[in-house]
Amino acid sequence: MGLRETIPANIQVAVLHGQWTDESGHRAVQSWLRLSTSKKAVIDLVLSQNDAMAIGARKAFQELPNELDRERWLTIPFLGCDGVPKTGQAWVRSGLLTATIVIPPNAGMALEMFFDALEKKRVLPERAFTVASSYPSLETLGRTKK
Repeated sequence: MGLRETIPANIQVAVLHGQWTDESGHRAVQSWLRLSTSKKAVIDLVLSQNDAMAIGARKAFQELPNELDRERWLTIPFLGCDGVPKTGQAWVRSGLLTATIVIPPNAGMALEMFFDALEKKRVLPERAFTVASSYPSLETLGRTKK
C-alpha cells in the first residue's frame, strides 16, 4: 500500500505474493513465468519486500532454459529491502541485486522509548520512525545508471 501511495499514477505494479523467503520469491516468479502473459510482459524492475525474496526471484529468472529470455530478465534491476550487511549489501556488492533499502533495527529505539515512558514519565508520540536509506546511495545509483 505504501508503494502504491507514493508512485506516480503512470507506473504499473504487478504484485506476486510470497512468504518473506528466497524460496517463496523463487516459487512466485516461477509460477508467474508459466503464465502466457509473462512472455509479453514489459518489466522495468523487480522490487521485493525483502532482499531474500529478490534473490529468490532472480534465481527463478536464472533458471530459464532459453538464453535470450534469461539475459532479458537478468539485465533489469533487482531491488530488495532490509539491507543487512552480510546479505543484502553483500548481494549488491556482488552484483546480484542492484540496490537495497537499509532498514535500521528498531529494537534499541523501542527500548529507549519504553525506558522514557516508565522511568522518566515522558509522554510518547503516537508514532516513531526509523530512517531508511538506499544502498548504494541514490547519488551513486544515479551515476551508474546513466
